[in-house]
Amino acid sequence: MQDRNLALEVVRITEAAALASARLMGRGDRKLADHVAVEAMRRAFDTIDIRGTVVIGEGERDEAPMLFIGETVGMGWQTGESSPKVDIAVDPLEGTNLCATGAPDAICVIAIANEGQFLNAPDTYMQKIAVGPEARHVIDLRESPTWNLERIAKAKGKKVTDCTAVILERDRHADLIAEVRQAGARIRLIGDGDVSGAVMTANPDSGIDVLFGTGGAPEGVIAAAALKCVGGELQGRLRFRNDEERARAKRMGVKGEDTIYSTEELAQGDVMFAATGVTKGYLLEGVRFFGDSAKTESIVMRSKSGTVRVINATHHFNTKPKNSWATGLEP
Repeated sequence: MQDRNLALEVVRITEAAALASARLMGRGDRKLADHVAVEAMRRAFDTIDIRGTVVIGEGERDEAPMLFIGETVGMGWQTGESSPKVDIAVDPLEGTNLCATGAPDAICVIAIANEGQFLNAPDTYMQKIAVGPEARHVIDLRESPTWNLERIAKAKGKKVTDCTAVILERDRHADLIAEVRQAGARIRLIGDGDVSGAVMTANPDSGIDVLFGTGGAPEGVIAAAALKCVGGELQGRLRFRNDEERARAKRMGVKGEDTIYSTEELAQGDVMFAATGVTKGYLLEGVRFFGDSAKTESIVMRSKSGTVRVINATHHFNTKPKNSWATGLEP
């Protein structure tokens, strides 16, 4: 990716998706919210001088229009070979249900890396544990949540009872939730969006110390890229739901399903991450509309420098072309 800070450019793409999908907040149509986010991203990609290939896109799990794996994006494919060639991991709207119901923490996210540096993750589940920099190198996915909580608390200089875990509220997590409660830790249950949950562990202001649980494998790669930028850690182990997923993973060159992937194996080399809030959350402020303008809040991270930027932007719709992504997409 040379020395160009692409994250400062691709944040325009997450802003576009957030502006479009936020217009549908609370209107109960998660598929339409996802659709407008995807289309806004596609249009915004055309303004960025890259030769990008989507290696992690939307999964068929959401039954939504995809930025599909293998899709090429960016104006660089038309302008020539001087444009950087990058791989892209994207979730146009993480938390489609959150947006549809107006719940907190819906975000639009992108991670980028040099070609071949992201794990080619199949659309299946991944068991994860994620922590911020203070607890890096003390966790082990092979051990119990109680064991990990004790290690995390010690690394952060506090008691387990002062720790807070974020966990997706799913039936499959009943035993996990019971054990974390038995250990004495607090829990923040979330309805969707474990990328934001993982990133929260690296933000002291969030009050979140660890992410536990099983969510999407593609989201695990994106979260690993974000945590790598700030010195955090994510470990993941693929959890297939059926033989078809196992066969697809084998064709993609995935290792055995008991393999535990480290942060570096999920996101290698120099990576960049950008996210924009759609609904107000623990990680980012949501989109706020003011007649002919809107405000967004984004976070931009870069592993090469360790820089984290929070970008507050005001978008004036009356100065943009009618077909611009910045006007948002009408439903």
